[in-house]
Amino acid sequence: MALVLQLLPLLLSRAQGDPGASLDGRPGDRVNFSCVGVSHPIRWAWAPSFPACKGLSKGRRPILWASSSGTPTVSPVQPFAGRLRALDPSIRRLELLLSAGDSGTFFCRGRHEEESRTVLHVLGDGADCRAPGSTHGSVNPQLLIPLLGAGLVLGAGALGVVWWWRRRSPPHPPRPLPRFDPLAKVEPQRPVKEEPKTGDLDQEAVRAWRLEGGDQTNP
Repeated sequence: MALVLQLLPLLLSRAQGDPGASLDGRPGDRVNFSCVGVSHPIRWAWAPSFPACKGLSKGRRPILWASSSGTPTVSPVQPFAGRLRALDPSIRRLELLLSAGDSGTFFCRGRHEEESRTVLHVLGDGADCRAPGSTHGSVNPQLLIPLLGAGLVLGAGALGVVWWWRRRSPPHPPRPLPRFDPLAKVEPQRPVKEEPKTGDLDQEAVRAWRLEGGDQTNP
């Protein structure tokens, strides 16, 4: 029984948070933060452990603050919108529905600048930004680099095989040259010599006979 009483404060601090507490949880769990040692809490802030996984910069950012109306104000642009709520108007206790990437330090700041902090670790969070059991949406760089190297080696090997095959294969025979038929030699046409007609030959003979005096009938 005495041992249980000694461990009780430690168990409560891990479940609800204190100035040096830490919380562990899985996505989908609900955890409570307590502002311990702060008399008048006025605001809560969060510094993510892996800001790149949320597309954020390093450093603190306000997530909830007290309001004069008694209704705590939750920042509509912070990554906990719809998942974070105050359990009392004094914002001394908060409840958060965990999601991947919520790991970080939660600060409760008081009116006199005193503060308490609680470190939250969500199972599966890490610098590689992969959700537990997830195989889509991100690629591990340690796996991507060997794959790229293997692709380059395979590509270079394929080029080497093609080059070797081209060198080993016999050259293609040259294509036959086109053949042209020689031009036929055309003989010039000679003019046709007209043969004298039979009637013309008879008249020539008669004329020659007359010139030689063969015509005795004329005086």
